[in-house]
Amino acid sequence: MASFGERVLRSALLHADTYEEVEHDTGAGRQALAVVVLSGAAVGVGGIANSGPEGIFVQAAVAVIGWWIWAYATYFIGTRLLPTAETSADPGQLLRTIGFSGAPGILRFVMIVPAIAFPAFVVGTLWELVAMVVAVRQALDYTSTLRAVAVCAIGFPLYALPLIASVLFLGPWPV
Repeated sequence: MASFGERVLRSALLHADTYEEVEHDTGAGRQALAVVVLSGAAVGVGGIANSGPEGIFVQAAVAVIGWWIWAYATYFIGTRLLPTAETSADPGQLLRTIGFSGAPGILRFVMIVPAIAFPAFVVGTLWELVAMVVAVRQALDYTSTLRAVAVCAIGFPLYALPLIASVLFLGPWPV
């Protein structure tokens, strides 16, 4: 079994086998939570000039809430609306894999540099979305990446709206 750091790196590099490992490791829930908190805190670090240190905690909390909503929405969408004959998952598997799909977002701490804040936010968020597709494909036992894309496309706004709102109010861009 890979270490936490190896799992984070391999998740960010979109290694499907790491998502499979996390899916089946019922003890990886705390690690998934840690990834989500780190990813959210990275956004807070990027916006520290506008929101101060408390923005780090707020962004981490928003990330945790978004993760929970997204995981359960994805579970419902993937197992009820768009299942395949092979689809087999429980909410814990989605929480773990989706949590690790936040690994690329940890790099958003570079938003602290104003000149690259917006591109860093966009790249980090889109990279997370791609990782989410891999996580969903593995957790829901899909053979089609297109089906995983559809699930993510339906559920992404539930995650993106609170993230964008929190960045607009607490991020590196004055409102």
